[in-house]
Amino acid sequence: MNSQSTIEVRNKLREAKPWVRRFARFGYIAKGLVYGMVGVLAALAAFGPSGDTTGTSGALQSLATLPFGEIALWFIGIGLIGYILWDFIKAIKDPEDEGTDAKGLVKRAGYFISALIYSNLAFGAIKLASNTGSAGGDNSEKTISAKLMEQPFGVWLVGIVGGVIIGYGVYELYKGAKEKFMTQFKTYEMNDKERKITRISGKIGLISRGIVLSMVGFFFIRTAYTHNPNESKGLGGALTELANQPFGQFLLAIMAAGLILYGIYQIIKGRYQQMNFGYKGK
Repeated sequence: MNSQSTIEVRNKLREAKPWVRRFARFGYIAKGLVYGMVGVLAALAAFGPSGDTTGTSGALQSLATLPFGEIALWFIGIGLIGYILWDFIKAIKDPEDEGTDAKGLVKRAGYFISALIYSNLAFGAIKLASNTGSAGGDNSEKTISAKLMEQPFGVWLVGIVGGVIIGYGVYELYKGAKEKFMTQFKTYEMNDKERKITRISGKIGLISRGIVLSMVGFFFIRTAYTHNPNESKGLGGALTELANQPFGQFLLAIMAAGLILYGIYQIIKGRYQQMNFGYKGK
């Protein structure tokens, strides 16, 4: 079957639930904007005198101070709800056929943890947009680890979460390095320039985020080892840790560029990703 026939079959198999895909695409674009902002702020920190870094919540707080910031925050907050919904669907319904082997379960668990973390971010964006509170800082990881520590076998749960995050980070790094992500896109709808931008932004962006996620996972495992929830750090904490290393400003500048490209990749994903949920057999 040629590619044109495949496209026609896919179009004929469309069912209800187009709203799920629309929300998901909207969510990817919102996620891309947030990561793009984090990358820009990290670049300013790398080249500025203070060296201060921030994560996703800090990026939203910076956005709130800009003209039309509240409108942008509403866009991001509602968009992230769509992304969260899509993450939960990927974790529970498995529309991408990850399977139930060890690799598939780690990826699906990663989607579930991602949905929990982005739920806090979406709620923070909406609170900022409606002037009912702050984004809460980059403390969602500390909150999650503290709550887990209160549960039976809490230390083990925190360690498992850390292991899942590292596993997902390594997977993203591998997917970026090997350019596995290109199969997820409707490349037949792209021109040559769009395919090139997708390939470059996806490759560098996924490698960069994979490194950051692996660092975040390490902090969770360190939390389990020390029994101290304050050891858990999110994106902002990982960037700060990177900045404090030898040649930290240089490393931070590279990571900033990578996160900006990751944001561009997510925006492209919102436009061109193949989404199977809502087709027959799913």
